[in-house]
Amino acid sequence: MFLYQLLNFFFVASKEEEDSKYDLSQYKRGDLLEVPRTLFTHFGIYLGNNRVAHLIPDILPVISKNKSAIAKMVTNNRLLLGVITKVASVRVDSVADFAYGSEILINNMDKVCSQPPLDGDEIARRAEKLLGSVTYSLLWYNCEHYVMYCRYGMAISYQTYQFCTTVRKIVFSRISAYLTALCGIGTMLYLGSVTPTMVLPTLLISFTIWMAA
Repeated sequence: MFLYQLLNFFFVASKEEEDSKYDLSQYKRGDLLEVPRTLFTHFGIYLGNNRVAHLIPDILPVISKNKSAIAKMVTNNRLLLGVITKVASVRVDSVADFAYGSEILINNMDKVCSQPPLDGDEIARRAEKLLGSVTYSLLWYNCEHYVMYCRYGMAISYQTYQFCTTVRKIVFSRISAYLTALCGIGTMLYLGSVTPTMVLPTLLISFTIWMAA
């Protein structure tokens, strides 16, 4: 019993220290909050009273009905499995749980987006209206799409655009064209079958990549 009370004391103290790390007076209802988290940037909408609405992948609701466990901060393992299974939800967490120990940027996307932000109350109302389970897509509907719709009225993701641009540069490069041609020739020689039906697709794919590069 004593051990349990001791552990609980340290947990509460740690939680209070983490919460005090963030000055809530600097956040206004409708603010777009942005934090770096592992390999990407995570986004949320501040609702007021230490509450942040954010879309986050989470596998736990699929495998458990324990509401208290689900309500706890989403760990990286839960998040990663949620991405893979495309399971997510728009949920409300405290600022500390949302930030996951990271520094918070406020309305940083205002410098990037050409569209002016909506009224703070309207932004928060939109964020609250979308609370609940959603189908997650890394490219087509992620946390950035959610906050961009709430704050600016358009569901876009600059992270997705940058990712697709990088992939395009890698895939549609001259090196890729050379490698595709070499792989095709190597396959034909290995199979001992150099026929028009093998040669034409190899040349066509290589040529397409070359022209797109």
